[in-house]
Amino acid sequence: MLLEYRPPLSPYLEILYQDEAILLLNKPSGLLSVPGKAPEHQDSLQLRVQRVFPTARTVHRLDMATSGILVMALTPDAQRQLNWQFERRQTEKHYIALLEGQLKAQAGIVDLPLICDWPNRPKQMVCFQRGKSAQTLFEKLAIEENTTRVRLTPVTGRSHQLRVHMQWLGHPICGDKFYGTAPDEKTERLQLHAAMLRLRHPETGLWLQFESPAPF
Repeated sequence: MLLEYRPPLSPYLEILYQDEAILLLNKPSGLLSVPGKAPEHQDSLQLRVQRVFPTARTVHRLDMATSGILVMALTPDAQRQLNWQFERRQTEKHYIALLEGQLKAQAGIVDLPLICDWPNRPKQMVCFQRGKSAQTLFEKLAIEENTTRVRLTPVTGRSHQLRVHMQWLGHPICGDKFYGTAPDEKTERLQLHAAMLRLRHPETGLWLQFESPAPF
């Protein structure tokens, strides 16, 4: 359940790239990728885009608290092709995150199966009996006071995967109200940003790479 949903209004819509087939956007933290069920949760990146591009269709999502690059399709053929790429893990993407504490390992992989924690949804949890396979590659970039800046590369795309996997490393993502310490005056938001997305153009087949620097 979303409490006091107050999506950011500035920037209202940030377009990184567009052509006749695809649209690349920079989603701000605090905005839903798609509309929620309740009337007060209708404002979303999808709704804002469709007011300008009525044919736009969602291909993948980012958590409400996560910012960064998201692609949408402008034609049915482009949507089918992009869906195929995401389903078969043909795309490449990485995230930048700030973790609580000083991570000792330079790099590694977290391989822990995930399942929805139904009594506490939308939280997810590790479950070795019924969970779905989930893997995340991590690389330490820098120690910043009592936090660690990392690059996260999801091999799979489970809900809240990066957030739960970092919690299990013992270093939750800063500002994570579900799995770590809730945002405060110093950490105003979840410190997780989709910084790079690489995919094949659905019409030309050429590889395209898009980048967005982390705003924290």
